[in-house]
Amino acid sequence: MNAVFTILTVLIIIAAILLIVVVLLQNGKGEGLASNFVAGNQTFGVRQTADILEKITWGLVAFIIVLSVIASFTTGTNGADVDVTNKIENVNENAQPAFPTAPIQQEAPSTESAE
Repeated sequence: MNAVFTILTVLIIIAAILLIVVVLLQNGKGEGLASNFVAGNQTFGVRQTADILEKITWGLVAFIIVLSVIASFTTGTNGADVDVTNKIENVNENAQPAFPTAPIQQEAPSTESAE
């Protein structure tokens, strides 16, 4: 594996974990985990906390998408031009049949004299 791909994968995993935490902190239809944090600290207010969490959520989503696209380009093919259809055709040519046919039996010449 490529070192850049590994680093990008680790960053995507970290961003995904942060995204899970931020989504759980948001207020849903019921009271979310954010209500526990907002109750003790009213400096931002409830609405501003929700706005910040929403912006962080969208930022993490965009970050994951961008890193995923970049990671897909870093994998590369290592110069190997592989066509899947060629592999399938080669397998079919070399494969033995599932039910081999019996050899054709030739009739032995009869020993009776023709009269």
